[in-house]
Amino acid sequence: MLRSTSLFTGIEDDALRVLLSELGAVIRSYGKGEALVQAGMPNRRVGIVLTGSIEAYRPAPGGARVPITRMGPGGVFGDVLSGSSLDSPVTVVAASSCEVLLFPYERLLLSDGSAAHQQALQNLVRTISDKYFSLSRRIDLLVLKSLRAKVCAYLLSEAERAGNLTFSIPFSRIQLADYLNCDRSALSRELSQMQRDGLLDTYRSSFKLLQPDALRQMVL
Repeated sequence: MLRSTSLFTGIEDDALRVLLSELGAVIRSYGKGEALVQAGMPNRRVGIVLTGSIEAYRPAPGGARVPITRMGPGGVFGDVLSGSSLDSPVTVVAASSCEVLLFPYERLLLSDGSAAHQQALQNLVRTISDKYFSLSRRIDLLVLKSLRAKVCAYLLSEAERAGNLTFSIPFSRIQLADYLNCDRSALSRELSQMQRDGLLDTYRSSFKLLQPDALRQMVL
């Protein structure tokens, strides 16, 4: 499973075992709701979800939470935050009981010159770049003027990620409203209207896009 992650892809089993030992990797368990990273505090560790799931959010005024992402097994976190001299702007909590692999960011940067370590560093640069572009897409989403355009853009991106017009999203309706920066009731009304218009079918966090071309036109 570790070899399939964005950070360790391309590294063989034996080499990965040696690398993890050099990195001082340890496994930690967290209960649901327990914080792995706290906003306003420094974070200098990279983590990989082994079991369960985690979610990251940005605290907002009034106790609100702006969801950033949700990860299951294989998800890598801290690879962007740990490289900054600033405190973490986000909180990462266990969405369910989970186990994570943790190691110091500094050890990852101090390459011993081995092929495995060099591969891990190349993978690190790529994953940071990928997350930058993901953030850019989030900004593109938020600057759309209408709620329908935001909904269409988000659902189309999730369908593309899943490689299928039928998919599930990692957010509840409340979390999706926060993610899209809109009112929950307005979001529910919009989704109901889109369903009546024959554009999609939805149940809880599951969606089926019935007219993807029409949805794309609504984003333009």
